[in-house]
Amino acid sequence: MAKILFVVTGADHWTLADGTKHPTGFWAEEAVTPYETLTAAGHEVVVATPGGVVPTVDRGSLAPEFNGGQQGADRVAAALDAFEELRRPVALEDVDLGAYDAVYYPGGHGPMEDLAVNEASGRLLTAALASGKPLGVVCHGPAALLAATGPDGGCAFAGYRLTGFTNTEETQAGLAEKAKWLLQDRLVAAGAEFQEGEPWAPFVITDRNLITGQNPASSAPLAAELVNRLG
Repeated sequence: MAKILFVVTGADHWTLADGTKHPTGFWAEEAVTPYETLTAAGHEVVVATPGGVVPTVDRGSLAPEFNGGQQGADRVAAALDAFEELRRPVALEDVDLGAYDAVYYPGGHGPMEDLAVNEASGRLLTAALASGKPLGVVCHGPAALLAATGPDGGCAFAGYRLTGFTNTEETQAGLAEKAKWLLQDRLVAAGAEFQEGEPWAPFVITDRNLITGQNPASSAPLAAELVNRLG
């Protein structure tokens, strides 16, 4: 049995360009699907958040239109209720990477607010990358990569092939024009080799021990790859 660290945003809003606080948090699908996949394979999951705060779910991620209808929404809500570790997170600042076999970052717009500038998260990501342990990051989760600094002072993920929530998807979601910055733009500026698939369709990129998924639909194949890597 392996032990996997889920690093989840502690933010409950995303500050837009005009200063408006857009309610958000973590995206339910991106947390519960990998949790179910990993625990079904016999692995243990521990949740960490900045300061050890209980994370906030993005209420929009529980809506039927984002879960293939009411039945899917009910399934995700039930899975979220069963994800007890979300209600007792450890403090990200106290995490010892040596205690874990893999690391996973779900998305939601929350990481754009806190993990993108969180030093403890940045150090953990840099260490995870160097360790060779599987590192999975999905949707807006790659915003956290912006806080990871390599030995040369640049982004630790410069030169890595990866993906994340695209400019096209942010535009179609209606938030691109309101954002201070867009994830795809910032990752490209940081030196990452950003790749994108069709909007809203599953798309996963692997480069060495880094596994990234583009959007909520990518959480299932990303989780399957984590299970495969963990043996």
